[in-house]
Amino acid sequence: MTREAVLSQLAVAIVSLQRSHPLRVAIDGIDASGKTTLADQLALVIAQHERPVIRASIDGFHRPRSQRYQRGPDSPIGYYEDSFDYAALQLVLLNPLGPRGSRRYRRAVFDVRNDVLLIPEEEAAPSNAILLFDGVFLLRPELHALWDYCIFVQVDFEVALQRAMIRDQELFGSSEAVRTRYLQRYIPGQRLYFQAVNPQKQADVIVENNDLVQPQLAFLD
Repeated sequence: MTREAVLSQLAVAIVSLQRSHPLRVAIDGIDASGKTTLADQLALVIAQHERPVIRASIDGFHRPRSQRYQRGPDSPIGYYEDSFDYAALQLVLLNPLGPRGSRRYRRAVFDVRNDVLLIPEEEAAPSNAILLFDGVFLLRPELHALWDYCIFVQVDFEVALQRAMIRDQELFGSSEAVRTRYLQRYIPGQRLYFQAVNPQKQADVIVENNDLVQPQLAFLD
C-alpha cells in the first residue's frame, strides 16, 4: 500500500467519527518508529477535509531531568515510569478537549532541551477540532480511556534502532552512544510497556511502518 493511501484511509476513518467535543487521537509506538512524521503528514491530509487540527506531542510533557533520571540514566523502569507528567497532560490538554471540557487547552508544559517549565497561553479549540498527539507509552491505563481513537505505529526494534542511530547522533554525540542508550534504556523500557499493556491490542488501527514508502494498515475490531 502506498503511503498516500495509508494516510488517506486513516484520515477518512478519523474524520468520520462523530463527537460533541474535539476528537483526541493517540499516535503511539516505540522510539524512532515514525510517529511524529506520520502525525505531521496526517495533519495535512485531515486539513483537506476542512477540519482544524491540533498537533501536540508527549515531548512537551516530560518531567524534569532530575526526576526522569532518578533511577539512573540507563534505567528501563525509570524510562517507563518516570519520564512523563501524565497528570499535567490530562489537566491541560486531554480533559479540556474531552466531553465535559472547556476546550481551552495548552499544547505543552515543559521544554525538555532546556529542562525548564513552560507556561504557554491557553488556546481555544473548535468543537470539531482533531487533536493528533504522538508519543511513547500513550495507551497505558491512566491515559487509554481519554483517547477517542488510537493508532499504533508498529516497527521492529532493530529497524527503529538503525533509524535512531542516524537521527539521534547529534543529540547523543555518536551513533554508538545512541545504540548503547537504546539497548540499555529505551528498548527494554518499551518491552516493559508491551508486557504491561500490550498496546497493539488496545489500538483501533495498526500502521506497520518498517517500510516507510509502503506501510501496511490493519484496522482492528
